[in-house]
Amino acid sequence: MGRTWLRPRALNNINMLKKISIKTKRLFIAIGLILLGGIAGISLVSFDDNKDFELTKNLDIYYNLIKNLNTLYVDNIEPGKLIQTSIDEMLKSLDPYTVYIPESKMEDFKFMTTGEYGGLGASIKDFDGKMIIAEVYENFPAQKSGIVPGDIIVAIDGKNVEGKTTDQVSELLKGQSGTSIMLRVKKPLTNSLVEKKITREQIKIESVPYYSMIDKEIGYMVLTGFTENSGEEVKKALLTLKGKGAKSIIFDLRDNPGGLLMESIKICNLFVPKGREIVSTKGKYSMHNANYITTDLPIDTTIAIAVLVSNGSASASEIVSGSLQDLDRAVIIGNRTYGKGLVQTTCDLTYNTKLKVTTAKYYIPSGRCIQALDYSHRNKDGSVGKIPDSLLTEFKTKNGRSVFDGGGILPDIETKEEDAASVVIELIEKNIIFDYVTKYCASHKTIDSVEHFEMSNYDYEDFINFAKSKHFDFETETDSKIKTLEDEAKKENYFNSVKSEIDALKRKIALEKNNDYSKHKDQIKEIIELEIVSRYFYQKGRIRYDIGHSREVKKAIEILRNKSRYQAILSGKEGTHLKK
Repeated sequence: MGRTWLRPRALNNINMLKKISIKTKRLFIAIGLILLGGIAGISLVSFDDNKDFELTKNLDIYYNLIKNLNTLYVDNIEPGKLIQTSIDEMLKSLDPYTVYIPESKMEDFKFMTTGEYGGLGASIKDFDGKMIIAEVYENFPAQKSGIVPGDIIVAIDGKNVEGKTTDQVSELLKGQSGTSIMLRVKKPLTNSLVEKKITREQIKIESVPYYSMIDKEIGYMVLTGFTENSGEEVKKALLTLKGKGAKSIIFDLRDNPGGLLMESIKICNLFVPKGREIVSTKGKYSMHNANYITTDLPIDTTIAIAVLVSNGSASASEIVSGSLQDLDRAVIIGNRTYGKGLVQTTCDLTYNTKLKVTTAKYYIPSGRCIQALDYSHRNKDGSVGKIPDSLLTEFKTKNGRSVFDGGGILPDIETKEEDAASVVIELIEKNIIFDYVTKYCASHKTIDSVEHFEMSNYDYEDFINFAKSKHFDFETETDSKIKTLEDEAKKENYFNSVKSEIDALKRKIALEKNNDYSKHKDQIKEIIELEIVSRYFYQKGRIRYDIGHSREVKKAIEILRNKSRYQAILSGKEGTHLKK
């Protein structure tokens, strides 16, 4: 299965406005700098007189509006929170990638760029108001102290976490490496409370968490993000696989959201000669125009490569997959990528804050930009539409193959993703699978190796009974339409005459839904198995399981073993693009 999922008070307080503190005034100056673009690390750009006046006028209005709100509003307001909201909403009107990063989010920003943070090495999720450990990372403090997925966080350093958001709890868990934290958790099956004193560590999540030989000639490596040193990690994996005899490589970029542009250049440079242009950027100002060329000697310019992509592959993932496609250096397999052709620059602001701002679009070697959404031309309702296929422009790869702009990277070989059934989605969203796996792991100390593990029919029946014991139910599209029909019939006074037919239809649908456990058994089993192996073998186990069950991996193996077919795709004699 493919990867899929203001009322003012009386105005007699007006004189109080003159007493606004210097600290508050500095805050507004900082906001003014954000809006005007006077940011450290970026050259100031001259505006024409009209634009400059508009900015100055509206900043003055904004400054005075906040002063009045702060003094006159009937209830106490939190100026920082109010201003944060206004900044976020303002930037949201531009695109999703231009964001303000306050000081409180600096640890998250560091993690996005370096893959490192100070903490416990666990992820959390909120379910029904409970803060649950969703995953722990192998050999990090949470795992070493006995914290397991399913544990419910009750308190951190004596502070109850009830009512807090995942962001708030995450901030409490993170901190300086070497500092200690007292974590109180409730065990879900026994409801017993356990307290653990855990010392935070510097958590470094590897960009290449797994690589191995699939057979004697095919190597496999997965890249999960483009953080600092990702290029070096890929290089190390590639050299290791070549040392083990790899004559071809499966390079897995599925669901890789991207990251640092320069790392994508370094990774491409491993496979293409020195001096090749990989990507160029074009912005409103010339300082954001640049051509990025490979500068080092490559590792291997002839080894066969199959790059795996998905709808979740974006940004730097698309630079790598798109450039290798444009240069006819790799066969791309999977599903059309996300379509993010925008480049962001991070700028330092005052008070240890930052602005990540879209400054350019990027273009891969054929000359195409793969940006799928046009944020500069919104619909009347504010929504953003995808560029229709009829408006896509054709470009050519190095070998003359047809490729197209404006809609992500279309793979050379498409593997249609199987839509998740309604029952599967609901089993995941209502935590039924997660909770069952917690129960399963409590009664199974070990399991077979990842490659040989399979859920038995007895265990699957046990899962169905578990779901029923939780009174699990789900709504299908058919259920929704029947409810709409029922509401309309009541509104138009037809309900009494059709009630028996509607009730009969409901009973029939309920019976069919009960059969969904057998109808979608393969989908459900695969997700349960994946969750189980990840509990015992962590992130590497999840990847190893996917290798044995992924249609993209199977297709890549098939093509890499057939050298004539591999060459036929790169020469344009076979592939998705012939359908255009």
